[in-house]
Amino acid sequence: MSLRFTFHNKRIAGVLTVLPQKEVTFEEEMENYNFSPAKSLKLKMAMGYEKHRIVGENTNISDLCVFGMNFLFDNNLLKKEDISALILVTQSPEHFMPPTSNIIQGQLELGTDVLCMDINQGCAGFVVGLVQAYMLLEQQSIKKVVLMNADVLSRKVSKRDRNSYPLIGDAACLTVVERSEESATIHAVINMDGKGSHILQIPAGGFKLPCTSETAEMKEDANGNFRSPENLVMEGDKVFNFVQTEVPPMIEELLSISGKTVDEIDYFLFHQPNKFMLNKLADKIGVPREKMPANIVENFGNASGASIPTNISFNLGENALTNTYQVCFSGFGVGLTWAAIEQKLGNLMFNHIIYY
Repeated sequence: MSLRFTFHNKRIAGVLTVLPQKEVTFEEEMENYNFSPAKSLKLKMAMGYEKHRIVGENTNISDLCVFGMNFLFDNNLLKKEDISALILVTQSPEHFMPPTSNIIQGQLELGTDVLCMDINQGCAGFVVGLVQAYMLLEQQSIKKVVLMNADVLSRKVSKRDRNSYPLIGDAACLTVVERSEESATIHAVINMDGKGSHILQIPAGGFKLPCTSETAEMKEDANGNFRSPENLVMEGDKVFNFVQTEVPPMIEELLSISGKTVDEIDYFLFHQPNKFMLNKLADKIGVPREKMPANIVENFGNASGASIPTNISFNLGENALTNTYQVCFSGFGVGLTWAAIEQKLGNLMFNHIIYY
C-alpha cells in the first residue's frame, strides 16, 4: 500500500513552462552514436525521438526560473507580495550550498518571509512537489506557493549515449498553487524504494566519489555507448520493468481511494520517459492512448520533473483556461520513486509556454 494524502480546498492556479530556444534534431546528433544510420533511425521510430530542447553552456536553472517568474510579474499574472513559498524540485543544483531556491529568491528580491525549499527529486518531482505545496497551504500564514520544477540534465548525459541523450531535455516549469473555495477533494499516493536507486544514477560528483580526471574518462559499455562516471547511467530494461510492474497497481489504488474509474478521468498526464514506455503503460492500465499523451519527448525531450507540467502546457494549452478536467498526474523514476495525484484541473489564470 502507498503512503496516502488527502487535501481539500486547494488548486493549481496556473502553469508556465520555460523552454530553451535551442532545438536539436535526432538526425543532427545521430553521428555521435556508435550505431549504423539504419539502426539509429529504427531506434528513433520505436522510442519517439524527434527533437529536444537544450540550454546553452552558461545557462543554469536559476536563469530559467527567474526569467519565468519575471514574465509572470510583468504580465500581472502573479504579485510578489502574494508569494509565501518557493519550492524548487531539481537534480541540477547550482551549488552544494547555498540552496538554489534561496538564490532565486534573492535575484527576484522577494521578502525575507518567503520560505525557500530545495527538494532533490527527479521524474516524480512534480507530484512530490505538489504534495509539499498542498501541505504548506494547510498553514494559514501561507498565501500562494510557487512550485518550480527545473533541470538542465543535458549537461550530465553523455552525447555519445544513444540510450539517454536523444531523450533528455532541459526546462523549467512554474506552477502556482493556492487555496480554493471549491471543496473538491485531492487524493495523492507516494512510494519510494531505495533498493533500486542504482538503476538511475550519476555515480560521480558527490562527496562519495568526487570528480577527478579518472571520473571524467569516457569508456565504452557492452552496448557501444560511451560515458564516464560523471554521466547519467540508466539501466533501461530495469527502468522499463519497474514502471510496468509498479505504476499500474498504484494507479488502481489511487482510483480506488478516489472512487473514480478510468472512464471518469479525462486525462492521465504522466511523466514521459519515452513514447514506447508510455504507450505500453497506457495499455497495461487500460487507458486509451489518446487520454495519456506521449508527445513531450519527441517535441521537447524529457526534462525529468518538468515533463508533467510541460505536458499540461503543451497538450491542454488555452483550453485549460476555460475548461475543467478530472486529471491524474503520475511520475516515476529516479529514487526509485513513483507517485500519483488525482484532482480537478482547470479555469487556470495562465497556461503558457515561453522560450529563454
